[in-house]
Amino acid sequence: MAKIDLQVFEERRQRAIERCRKQNILFPTFAQMKNPDLIPQKIKEELSSIGLWDIHPRNLFRITWKNEPLEKGGGYGGANYLELPTELTGVKARIIALVGKWFPTGAHKVGAAYGCLVPRLVTGQFDPTLQKAVWPSTGNYCRGGAYDSALMACQSIAILPEGMSRERFEWLNRVAGEVIATPGTESNVKEIFDKCWELRGSGEDLMIFNQFDEFGNYLWHYEVTGHAMEEVLKKEMRPGDRYRGVALTTGSAGTIASGDYLKQLFPESKIIASEALQCPTLLENGFGAHRIEGIGDKHVPWIHNIKNTDLVVAIDDNAVMEIMRVFNEPEGQKYLSSLGLAEALVSKLHLLGFSGIANLLSAIKFAKYYELGEEDIVLTVLTDSMELYESRVVEIQKEKGELTQLQAAAAFSRYLLGERTDNLIELSYQDRRRVHNLKYYTWVEQQGKTYEEILDQWYDPTYWTDVQGQAEEIDELIIDFNQRTGLL
Repeated sequence: MAKIDLQVFEERRQRAIERCRKQNILFPTFAQMKNPDLIPQKIKEELSSIGLWDIHPRNLFRITWKNEPLEKGGGYGGANYLELPTELTGVKARIIALVGKWFPTGAHKVGAAYGCLVPRLVTGQFDPTLQKAVWPSTGNYCRGGAYDSALMACQSIAILPEGMSRERFEWLNRVAGEVIATPGTESNVKEIFDKCWELRGSGEDLMIFNQFDEFGNYLWHYEVTGHAMEEVLKKEMRPGDRYRGVALTTGSAGTIASGDYLKQLFPESKIIASEALQCPTLLENGFGAHRIEGIGDKHVPWIHNIKNTDLVVAIDDNAVMEIMRVFNEPEGQKYLSSLGLAEALVSKLHLLGFSGIANLLSAIKFAKYYELGEEDIVLTVLTDSMELYESRVVEIQKEKGELTQLQAAAAFSRYLLGERTDNLIELSYQDRRRVHNLKYYTWVEQQGKTYEEILDQWYDPTYWTDVQGQAEEIDELIIDFNQRTGLL
């Protein structure tokens, strides 16, 4: 059964209400995150003096794609997005990307974490006065969870691989109650899961919010990210234009739930799941390690609706690293300007973090494979920005020296304009079933899921739609919780 458990525990909920009353905490509904016009004017006025990353409870109302792109005091507008032109992508199709930088913490994972935490808090399943919130992650999700926990005045434990960027650890050490660094890097998800089992056996009162199997992650992206994408399409589609699909690195498989929403609106559209070529789990049941921070692998996330996925593509992490240099080092930017790219565009390319660059390459690969034209639109997401990886630029410069314009030209030609349609599978029914079956080894054998449920994911047509329909019920619980605090 996929539905998020909304059973209410009144005594525990009452303690949470008292905590939120004392800490002046209110919670946004899914409806408000989709449409900030519904947020009370009083809250908007309070936000006018609050920084985007400030540890302030009102920043819960900035968990939306529609923040004004300002570091402090911004209001709301339309969804933040960036169109990447043909001169940059080398394809005729229009590639449009939602921008994640303008969330608190600089990444959209703060929304996924909220989607996991708030249903348990407003039902009393999670008691912030007694329990710690545990956030297993390969980086941004545990940052989002630690941030949400701080805003909700509860203790948190952030878990992430020791090889993640220095910026992540420095920030977490200021915000999270405890930070646990597990062995390895982006691909070492099992080590994170192992640490969670160790914590479960410690006797400490805590609740683990595992983004890889939490349907709050799926629902937040289905509802909030999906609707933001729909809004962008309504704004950008010209007469005769066609929305063709969304291309996303899978990571926890939360963001790709937006494709489920869009496919219900555009049944002919495609969902493209992307991963690192150095760790081709979906592509060829493979394994390995890679450098595309922002995605985790060597397993298939429980919340990935494989039956609705159309293509799997793999992106070379060397391509991501070299394009990152072109986009962010001075000689790379000079080279792009020499090609005639507008300075306004070049100055915004820092909005693409590592996973954002991988998403762009995935969209290009998809456009080339289907020979998409000027009337075709492909969507993707810029999960975070290079603000979270500045130390990586310094590390690469120390290793390889500063980028020259000649090197920038070679990287641009080889890795961006030269992106090919190899390392791609258009999934048949049997291919989808093969990928889905990989879930068994992680989730049934290791993580306690049942054999019956893995079959339901594949065969029960209501499995995914049941959770898709829970947003209104959760909103009713949030509204009731807020009213009981007396803060409205």
